[in-house]
Amino acid sequence: MSEQNPTKVAIACQGGGSHTAFTAGVLKELLREWDDEYELVGISGTSGGAFNALAAWYGLVTADEDRAIELLDAIWEDLSASSFFDRFMNNFVVGLSRLGSTGVPMLQVSPYDIPGSEVGKDEIRETLERHIDFDSVPDLCSRNTPELVVGTVNINAGIFETFVNEEVTPEAILASAAVPAMFEAVEIHGHYHWDGLFSQNPPVDDLMTVGTDRKPDELWVIQINPQESEGEPTSLEEIADRRNELAGNISLNQELRVIERVNEWIDAGHLPESDFSKTKIRRIEMGRAYHCSTKVDRSPSFLQELMDLGEQRATEFRAEM
Repeated sequence: MSEQNPTKVAIACQGGGSHTAFTAGVLKELLREWDDEYELVGISGTSGGAFNALAAWYGLVTADEDRAIELLDAIWEDLSASSFFDRFMNNFVVGLSRLGSTGVPMLQVSPYDIPGSEVGKDEIRETLERHIDFDSVPDLCSRNTPELVVGTVNINAGIFETFVNEEVTPEAILASAAVPAMFEAVEIHGHYHWDGLFSQNPPVDDLMTVGTDRKPDELWVIQINPQESEGEPTSLEEIADRRNELAGNISLNQELRVIERVNEWIDAGHLPESDFSKTKIRRIEMGRAYHCSTKVDRSPSFLQELMDLGEQRATEFRAEM
């Protein structure tokens, strides 16, 4: 990093199932051409965004940008539906999801009633542990490494719960991705947790409430769900799509509004600049609409399409800075 007071940056990775392959593409391109004028001081993620945040963080703190890119590629390659059986099941699940969004009555089955429902969770754990030495994470955390934040929801306490730095374990990552309709809740410290999409998506507050030497000057939000939509959703599919998008954005917009309000108060002189600092918010948006059923699509071609789109958006983002 540059010694001339580099701009401190935190990156927040929104969750959204398979669509977060887009985030992997964004991170890869940002890291590939990282500018020394910027210092990464924190990275957060929810659900699939947590996979990306973890991979990027671990690669950076154990080696460098190239290693982070390698990990992002490796994890997503392992998560893709590559075998014949995986492809069959992937097509089946995507088809069911699309059918359900049209309003066709579907049999509702609890993941606790499905034989072998733990298989998917176990495969994710094996993939993560194949590439990440979680036992080393506490030793890698220091004041000189970026903050790592993973978002979940504590379903017993009914609150958002984040896991920061050395608290990030395989269970924390699995909890962040535990979609209630697909996976059993994950127990951590006697409480059960679900997908962080129900909470901070992605976590922002933990990136901001740090020491002044680590507080970001800029927050880069990699946003999966479209912020705006034209027209009125009228079909059941359109309604399901927009509901899904809004659910993923509401908590994010609330957290970003807090940052914007603080910025406004500083500009108005209501908060002293000696004690408070402004944070510029930049968004990297997908800018392309996909059916909500594709959030469970793990086909290699679709994931690669999203990664390529992410790299393209990151290139455009950098050109506009």
